[in-house]
Amino acid sequence: MMQRDTIFSPSFGNRPAYFVGREQIIDMFLRGLKSEPGNRDRAVVMLGQRGSGKTVLLWELADRATELGYVVATPTVVSDGMLKRIVEKVQDAGGRAVGERAAHLSGASVGAFGFSVGLEFTREVNDTKTPAYKLTKLARRLTEQGLGVLILIDELQANSEDVRRLVTVYQELVGERLNIAMVMAGLPGAVSEVLNDRALTFLNRARRVMLPPLARGDVDAFFARAFTQLDIEIDDAKRAAAVAATQGSPYLLQLIGHHIVLRADDEGRVSSKALADAIAASEADFESDVCRTTLAALSDRDVDFLVCMAQDDRESRISVIAERMGVSDDYAQKYRRRLIDAGVIEPVRRGYVRFAVPYLDTYLRTYDER
Repeated sequence: MMQRDTIFSPSFGNRPAYFVGREQIIDMFLRGLKSEPGNRDRAVVMLGQRGSGKTVLLWELADRATELGYVVATPTVVSDGMLKRIVEKVQDAGGRAVGERAAHLSGASVGAFGFSVGLEFTREVNDTKTPAYKLTKLARRLTEQGLGVLILIDELQANSEDVRRLVTVYQELVGERLNIAMVMAGLPGAVSEVLNDRALTFLNRARRVMLPPLARGDVDAFFARAFTQLDIEIDDAKRAAAVAATQGSPYLLQLIGHHIVLRADDEGRVSSKALADAIAASEADFESDVCRTTLAALSDRDVDFLVCMAQDDRESRISVIAERMGVSDDYAQKYRRRLIDAGVIEPVRRGYVRFAVPYLDTYLRTYDER
């Protein structure tokens, strides 16, 4: 009988049963929430590749901030109408708290300050005012009542008028010393473009957080606890191999754990073949979900650079890549910078780079065949 997996969640955006390895980032942000309005750690720009756990981390921050008395606009994906959805989320999350405290507001009455009941706007405000105006009113109202507002943005995109409007109103609210905070998460390349937008220079003062690979110790501790709970028998050597295969990727952690559970026998034992099959299946899923989509966002010349890199083990010298591409070192440096900004590769030391996306090098070695 196939083992039942109740812990691992190998799908983008799914929240796993346990949170793994980002405690320092969470602690930094919670310190910001507990500090005075305007603190740098209240405005965070989070960068991470696909599968690095950005969305899961945003949801964890939402839970922790709620416990601190913040009204949270849960993760909102950048698209048309984003600011309107944020207003609706703040109204929905904060309505009960405001309703409970409304009786204590001196002089509060129906229609006061543009509100009818709780955080519901009067018909005039609803019909005639912009989402930016409404968000300002909500932030003022909640701050007056000792509550904070946290806005969480996922899949940050450049050249978005909604992002420009949000950052503009957020900057104004910070200037008023209102109790507001914001975290924006996205792919490194998209975040880099946003930060280079002249209309969004305020974000350059925000705290930037790059999500690093998970520490092996954190992954091992998670696997040990999860497999014990699921009655999966896997010895230390096999578990160490599973940990190494994750390469610190939260998504690979979920994939590998899930495939191991599926391949355990009826007594929950994991054979060497079952482990090898689980890792191979996880690698195939990761290549399809992450490697392929990563390459799809790049130019043909970007991919040429990466294909030349993939001929090496572990790290590549820029001058050698340029020779393989048939271009000058200066020309190759342009693509080096582009790919570093996109979070696909990373510098090792002067003149050398390596892949930042797990398994992308092995995928590229057979890229021409696909």
